[in-house]
Formats: sequence, C-alpha cells, structure tokens
Amino acid sequence: MSDKARKLFDALDLNEDGILTRAEVISALRAKGPTLAATGDLPFWGLGDADASSALFDAADKNGDSVLTYEEFAQEVDRRFGW
Repeated sequence: MSDKARKLFDALDLNEDGILTRAEVISALRAKGPTLAATGDLPFWGLGDADASSALFDAADKNGDSVLTYEEFAQEVDRRFGW
C-alpha cells in the first residue's frame, strides 16, 4: 500500500478515529479535494461530486460494514489511481 494512500486516508479521516464513513468521505473530498489535487495527493480526475465519492466508498467497502479501514481504502485507491 502506497504512502499516497496513507496521506489521503489521513486527510479524509476528519475525526481521526482511524476509519472512514460515507459522510466523512463525501464531506472531506468536497472540502479538501481541490487542495489535495493541487498538491498531488489526489488525481485531478479523482475529484467528483457526492455520487462519485459515494461510488468510491462503495467500491472500497469490500465487507459491506459501511466503514472503511485503511486497508480497504488503500487497496481501492492504489488500484483506481495507479499508485
């Protein structure tokens, strides 16, 4: 798993509890996405609306428990973003 995935996960983990919820991913990507893209921590094409953020969440939530661990998140973004 990449260092970029860890940095992105930490940026999206707004309450710093070590897991991501759907609302947290949507909110954080809306608020921080442009800055993360500008610094190279998120591909510009990875920016999207709430539906795209929700789809990313669904793809990463392999066990269907409605939260993302770092491992679930990193596996999906490494694959999707080519990290």
